[in-house]
Amino acid sequence: MPKPFFIGVDGGATHCLARIRDLDGHLLGEGVGGPANIHSDFPLAKESIRGATKSALAAAGLDEQSLRWAHVGLGLAGAGLKATADRLLSELTGFAAVELQTDAYVAWLGAHQGGDGGIAILGTGSCGLAIVNGRRISVAGWGPEVSDEAGGQRMGREALRRTLWAYDGRAEKSGLTDALLTRFNRDPSRIVSFAASASSAEFARFAPLIFKYASAQDPLAIKLVSEAAEAAVSIIDRLLAVGAPAVSLIGGLAEPLLSWLPPRLSGVITPPQADPADGALLMARRAFLRIDSVMQRAG
Repeated sequence: MPKPFFIGVDGGATHCLARIRDLDGHLLGEGVGGPANIHSDFPLAKESIRGATKSALAAAGLDEQSLRWAHVGLGLAGAGLKATADRLLSELTGFAAVELQTDAYVAWLGAHQGGDGGIAILGTGSCGLAIVNGRRISVAGWGPEVSDEAGGQRMGREALRRTLWAYDGRAEKSGLTDALLTRFNRDPSRIVSFAASASSAEFARFAPLIFKYASAQDPLAIKLVSEAAEAAVSIIDRLLAVGAPAVSLIGGLAEPLLSWLPPRLSGVITPPQADPADGALLMARRAFLRIDSVMQRAG
């Protein structure tokens, strides 16, 4: 009988990463897929997960028939919505077992290896999670429509909004507004057309440009980054208030925003012990060990 193995998938609004390890924890392969927020775009997320998994299988020298021996841990944006999560679980077949949690949960599991602590995800979107004495406390992460205040999606969207203000003469022009107008051929109608159909990931692609101009003291860029930092601080403060002894920052904006956070937080922000994909793998391994233990006792 082939040996079981583990697949961990970390899926967010921009991309997903699938990682395969064997029973001894050795890395076998990795694969990358597209956006995997099952709330925002369920079909795309499902395809991204499958694509990343196929790439990881190929890197590991495994075929799709071997998936029947795979114990899978999925940490996905949007998985906090039960109906959507249940739908995904019903449609993912052919694996030995599947565990599904939010991307925040696997980020926490990787960062703190199951110990008390909190995480703040600062990426395309933003959210926080603390687990203290077995109690789970979620903060923010309600989606781009009404939340994600510390994420790149909001930064990019607001940069375009305020560029239009500057174009109208309702706000001061700056190097950032000029650069953004240039990207759209100095035609505001192109900004409107882009925004009408842009995904969260597409808005977030403007974040590096905003940080670049903020470092050059552009007033609009500084305001946008400061607003994101303030939102991140509110998440971190809430995690600390509920008892998290330390908080790890996760995501593409974690490092750029770190220098914008107040010095008082330097003593409680700690680097994660492992990344979210390894957190997803740990979740799958724990579920496997529970099942294996039950089977041994039954036998």
